[in-house]
Amino acid sequence: MKAAVWYGKKDVRVMDVPEPKLPGENFVKIKVEWCGICGSDLHEYLAGPIFIPTTTPHPLTGGTAPITLGHEFSGTIVEVGSDVKKFKVGDKVAPDACQVCHECNPCKLGKYNVCEKLAFTGLMTDGAFAEYVVVPDYTLYKMPDEMSFEAGALIEPLSVGIHAVRSGPLIEGESVVIFGAGTIGLCTLLAARAAGAGKIYVVEVAKARKEFAAKMGAHEVLDPTEIDIKARILELTDGIGPDVVFECIGSDKVTPTAIEVARTGGKIILSGIYERETSLQINTIVFTDKTVIGSLAYAGDFKTAIDLVSDGRIDISPLVTGRIGIDDIIEKGFEELVNRKDENVKIIVKPY
Repeated sequence: MKAAVWYGKKDVRVMDVPEPKLPGENFVKIKVEWCGICGSDLHEYLAGPIFIPTTTPHPLTGGTAPITLGHEFSGTIVEVGSDVKKFKVGDKVAPDACQVCHECNPCKLGKYNVCEKLAFTGLMTDGAFAEYVVVPDYTLYKMPDEMSFEAGALIEPLSVGIHAVRSGPLIEGESVVIFGAGTIGLCTLLAARAAGAGKIYVVEVAKARKEFAAKMGAHEVLDPTEIDIKARILELTDGIGPDVVFECIGSDKVTPTAIEVARTGGKIILSGIYERETSLQINTIVFTDKTVIGSLAYAGDFKTAIDLVSDGRIDISPLVTGRIGIDDIIEKGFEELVNRKDENVKIIVKPY
């Protein structure tokens, strides 16, 4: 089968590889229908290895480069191990990407997203930029028959936004500012609307993403290259500041502003992944009794995401700005997102 395999920085190869076999009795084999290109895939392509193990095998999966990328996917089960009881051949599924130990303290607390041996499908073990992928059965979530496979491939990033909103938690009627209108920022916007947020304001510079934020329910989109962001946010919130701020970029320059604009006693949820250290004036938090919360990925949020999409409370389909085949994943996928990120949100890949 064809697969997009990471060998090193700027070295992802579309090549023939053997079809995977079930590595354990609790695993399933899935025929992949669509798989989205995630920011973490781009990071590995441009600057890796970041998460991909290259010398020491991963302690949970034993995985090491070369690794088949891809973790935002949907598909149909074609084979099940003998210990798999809740799923069968033919089930449509949208798998969680977290492979975990179930033994460490975070896992026992239900925070498996920060498992001490956390492995991500497509980073620490072969992923879904391939016709077939194998994953443990505990990662699986059934899709309703009427849900499209395209929508199923977007459940993973939507779950990140839902987890961030729950991490606050965001209370119905609260005012919100979201920094960043990439995939995670837009998913956070959708999740905040579904949770009953009051006014929602989005900060973004890219033209296409500003348009997406407006279409998907932002009450106003603010461009920091055109206006004084702090002044405008204060004006929009009657001089008080928003109740909840989401930083969905992972920017060392944006984060201090995100903390500063939140109201006294407000909450700042950080869901971006940072590439460098951030300098903060901690008294900005202490003197105003603010709460800063980290939010990584998701933990049990897939069912909620599937429910919200299937009953129509969230329309996730506008996020897709490109559909490509696996042979074009470098030029029309990775390079397209790198060179024309102002015009794209989510590109999904058909792996066969």
